[in-house]
Amino acid sequence: MTFTRTIVALTFTLLPVALFAQDSGDDGELTDAQRFYQSLNWEAGPGNFDVTNFATIDLPEGFDRLNESDTARLMDFFENPGSVGEFYVGPIDERWFALFSYEDTGHVEDDEDIDADALLDSIRAGTEVGNEERRRRGWAEMNIVGWQSKPAYSDQTNRLSWAILAESAGEEIVNYNTRLLGRTGVISAVLVAEPAILDTSIAEFETLLEGFAYNPGQTCAEYKPGDKLATYGLAALVTGGAAVAVTKGLNSGTLKAIGLAILAGFAFLWGRIKRLFRGKDTPSA
Repeated sequence: MTFTRTIVALTFTLLPVALFAQDSGDDGELTDAQRFYQSLNWEAGPGNFDVTNFATIDLPEGFDRLNESDTARLMDFFENPGSVGEFYVGPIDERWFALFSYEDTGHVEDDEDIDADALLDSIRAGTEVGNEERRRRGWAEMNIVGWQSKPAYSDQTNRLSWAILAESAGEEIVNYNTRLLGRTGVISAVLVAEPAILDTSIAEFETLLEGFAYNPGQTCAEYKPGDKLATYGLAALVTGGAAVAVTKGLNSGTLKAIGLAILAGFAFLWGRIKRLFRGKDTPSA
């Protein structure tokens, strides 16, 4: 299922607008969803854009972004609890998108071996706790199926990546996670795509990340003794910082931390879009 936005030139700004012709009323009026998309301040490439105030990314033509406040509005619209400080980036046709956010973790040392099986057990348990929040909000629960791609770290790019396969309301969801290590913090980049196009989406996303750069003075290589240090390593980045859940056993506090981290990580349900726009596809403008 796909949907498109038409690019409308307004003075000096390109504003992508959600226009679903088949979803309009008989009088041609826009639907609530269309009006909502129209209200967002879409910023289209090509250009260099801020993501999290600690880094920038070069967006080519055919990509756009939302600032922090509009990203929060979009996540709320699709009934997903986002994180503070998120920035939306993705192709204009929305075949996939990514959410960037900065985490003030301190400098994360990258010399840790990761036990993927122990992590998955913690994530499953934490997600069950996180589902309490979904039930409270009247949202569909989420179940962890397993690793789509086990955690892997590159000391060349200082990136940790992994993908978790989950299920919610009968829909499979795969979020490809990347953590970009910096001098005194970490930028989280969550790629969201339908499982059927995950491989091609990852390839496009990795190409896009070639245009990512920490601001001067914030790169991982610029770490200096005396800078703030994280109290955990790579494994805890997968569980949202709840390292004790992996190393010292599970308890309610760490389970809640993991559950909320996973809920934020799975920040967009394609099934939710399908329920809103099923059968409302339009050709690209």
